[in-house]
Amino acid sequence: MKNVIVAMLALGFMVAPAGAAAHCPLCTAGAAAAGGIAAWLGVSSIVIGIFLGAAALSMGWWLARNIRRSFIPLQTQIIAGGIFASTIIPLLPLFQEYTSWYVAFAGEYGTLLHNVYLLNLFLLGSIAGAFIVLVSPEVSKRVTALRRGKAMPYQGLAITFFLLLVASLVAELAL
Repeated sequence: MKNVIVAMLALGFMVAPAGAAAHCPLCTAGAAAAGGIAAWLGVSSIVIGIFLGAAALSMGWWLARNIRRSFIPLQTQIIAGGIFASTIIPLLPLFQEYTSWYVAFAGEYGTLLHNVYLLNLFLLGSIAGAFIVLVSPEVSKRVTALRRGKAMPYQGLAITFFLLLVASLVAELAL
């Protein structure tokens, strides 16, 4: 089993595009590996979703930035979102863990503002992981500003994984 994982990671690094402008292949592979390890350890679907959502968006962002010429407005964001969706949506049937959310704002039961909604924990985690990937560069910039312009080696990677780990621990312990 260990040889298969090492071979898959090696193959992934060999076929990965060479340049990275947004998130690096190390971030993408690391988040995907963490999601795989979480599934192997039997943690909740929301935690797996956090790591795979982060991997999917960083991969989409990374690949979208490799297209040098812009053909349409917001091309990078559309491609990154499309890659995110085409990675996460096919995985939804594999993760059938749900939670309910009771909304009782107004009206009688059964109306839009007074109902019980089912939420797929994997999808919820994927969106949270994608959000963490979106905000981590800004957090890294603020940390660099607090350190008077000095960045640590692999600071962006460390901050991204720290935020993913904190979100995963909160989700696993709270849900």
